[in-house]
Amino acid sequence: MPFQTFELENWQSDYERTVRFNLADSTVDPVTVADLLGEADGLERILSIPLYYPEVNGERSLRRRIAGLYDGVGPDDVLVTVGASEANAAIVDALCEPGDRVVVMEPGYRQVWGLARTKGCDVRGFRLDPGRGWAPDLDQLREAAAGGAKLIYVCNPSNPTGSILTPGEMDEIVRAAEDSGAWLIADEVYRGSERLAPEETPSFVGRSERVIGVGSLSKSYGLSGLRIGWAVSATPRIADLWRRHEYFTIATGRLDNHLAELALSGPVRDRLLHRNRECVRRGYELFSAWVEQQDGRLFFHAPMASALAFVRYDSPLSSVEVGRLFMERAGVLVAPGAFFGCEGWFRINIGMDAAYVAEALEALTPVVRDLPRSA
Repeated sequence: MPFQTFELENWQSDYERTVRFNLADSTVDPVTVADLLGEADGLERILSIPLYYPEVNGERSLRRRIAGLYDGVGPDDVLVTVGASEANAAIVDALCEPGDRVVVMEPGYRQVWGLARTKGCDVRGFRLDPGRGWAPDLDQLREAAAGGAKLIYVCNPSNPTGSILTPGEMDEIVRAAEDSGAWLIADEVYRGSERLAPEETPSFVGRSERVIGVGSLSKSYGLSGLRIGWAVSATPRIADLWRRHEYFTIATGRLDNHLAELALSGPVRDRLLHRNRECVRRGYELFSAWVEQQDGRLFFHAPMASALAFVRYDSPLSSVEVGRLFMERAGVLVAPGAFFGCEGWFRINIGMDAAYVAEALEALTPVVRDLPRSA
């Protein structure tokens, strides 16, 4: 099959360094090294680290901390990867063959969608319904998976909508995977970014033997520069991913492993998640007040988690056309909804520095006002 360009990442790579305001990204305001180290003696320890290879599958001390985030797994059930993106790529490469059916949640982050299409898979979607607050269409999922899907991919909390599946919906998704014999890939990089509650979103890991959980320090922790992600599964399949990891990257960085271990230590992790949830809540208040001032031109469901808002606009223009207008006239980069499989919407980051977001929204106001409206 022809190579499927990753349109969202292509868009960001082309423009994120040339705009005044990059609100197409999907993480909270980034944490500095000083923020991460806090009052600990971490700097002295960092200066003494020999910059040699770490354990290829991730330092055991880090894998132990990651395993502690889940029930029923240990450090040998964890593979540390270069971000969640490498974990997803290794999963598709290990599990999928040309012609296999792959079912993905839409709107969604289209990495698995694109990798599976490039590999020649039969890729089908099941929708999150905006008319029901982004609830999943479970009948559509069962229909798409019936007869033997190889892989079902979900993102919970959702990118781009910020919605969270209910426990009942999670059970139904697991049941659909088991009934079809599919592996369930649960991209859970936004666990810990909940806006409305202090409790973390439950994981799919442990709900079935054929679940692989994917996590990362990039989104909820504000540590995207570390490029540390992971795959978790209490099955032998984690070794299949490890074998791909040895081809793709050999190993992650040893310094990154050390800083990631520090970030996941109890007090530091609690501090980071509290700090980043405050970014999410502050950004939501700022953004929702701004939307109310746009005379009905914009609409969004309040996100339950993440630093993201997925926004419907009242205009006949395509989402890429709207994105280009925002970029050219306001210097603001957003992510067009077409890149998530949902035309007529755009994704915007609301969790960056509040003054930065406020200035970007002020620049967007006249551009939104001048958009041609739908008949």
